Amino acid sequence: MKLSVVTPVFNEREALPHLFRVLPGVLEQLADDYEIIVVNDGSSDGTGEYLREYAQSDSRVRVVQFTRNFGQQAAMTAGLDCADGDVVVVMDCDLQDPPELLAQMLEKLREGYDVVSCQRASRAGESLFKRWSATAFYQLMKRGIDERIPAEVGDFRMYTRRAACALRGLREQHRFMRGIVAWLGMREALITFNRPARVAGETKYPLSKLVRLAWTAISSSSAIPLKIMSYGGGLMLGGSLCLLAVGLFALAFGFSQATNALWVGFFVGLAGIQLCSMGLLGDYVGRIFEESKGRPLYVVGDVCNIDSLPHADRSIWLGQSISTDSLEVEVESHGESDRNQRNPMIVPLPKRDAA
Repeated sequence: MKLSVVTPVFNEREALPHLFRVLPGVLEQLADDYEIIVVNDGSSDGTGEYLREYAQSDSRVRVVQFTRNFGQQAAMTAGLDCADGDVVVVMDCDLQDPPELLAQMLEKLREGYDVVSCQRASRAGESLFKRWSATAFYQLMKRGIDERIPAEVGDFRMYTRRAACALRGLREQHRFMRGIVAWLGMREALITFNRPARVAGETKYPLSKLVRLAWTAISSSSAIPLKIMSYGGGLMLGGSLCLLAVGLFALAFGFSQATNALWVGFFVGLAGIQLCSMGLLGDYVGRIFEESKGRPLYVVGDVCNIDSLPHADRSIWLGQSISTDSLEVEVESHGESDRNQRNPMIVPLPKRDAA
């Protein structure tokens, strides 16, 4: 059995040495063969240089370097595209996803599950506000997107080969992997654990980024915001009828000034709702526009220890593996007939001279 571990990283230079000290020993006990696929999501703290040097000393560490920051969801997708193991694990590099749980997850997978997810029972090293905002996020995901999304379950998951292939088949531009897993409806097992504090560095998900992720998840997976605006329009119509009745009543008793204030407040509120509705519709239309362009989900600038590049739809690979002398050039087809079957654009670059 071959086990593939996918870990997306962004400015994690401090945490990676701890990961490489712990993870290989765990994997050697679980599988005959393994690979660690690290996707560098446009880091600027020396993460890319460290990964390149480390990969030269360990051929089982495979590195994918993005040309810029494309986001965690795209990085996970690129890692899944490269993984060729019988079992695929997605986990963070900061050891908040403990590698020691992999043995327990593998046992669950052998019971016939397609996906094994780890559910956090506690969060060490996080403030009360961080825990509250995370709880609110998961409740919003569960009620606003898909009730099958379990609470307190992040991206720390183990997949069978067929589950990983199913995930790779969904290539929408605005991605929310937890929602995609729930949408697929695969048989899923949950394992609870106490989440430890980060081994090094700082969290890459502050409140602002968490809010953006929540909005991406909702807008790419649900039309509920549009329905809410429809309900708001109905409420405004009912409110206008009530104000009309109040205005007529006030005129009948000579309270003309009160009527003017009511109408001013009503129209100001109506204008605000209309502007919000237009902005909401514009965001949805903008996402449709971005999806219609069919641009790649990510662009890879360099790879290490990857002998053959994956034939993944909606991706561009500019890199060349340091372990091969040459790669076959393949040009992406843009024809309408094979739009959904086209190969990635692969453009090999000259190899770097040895330092």
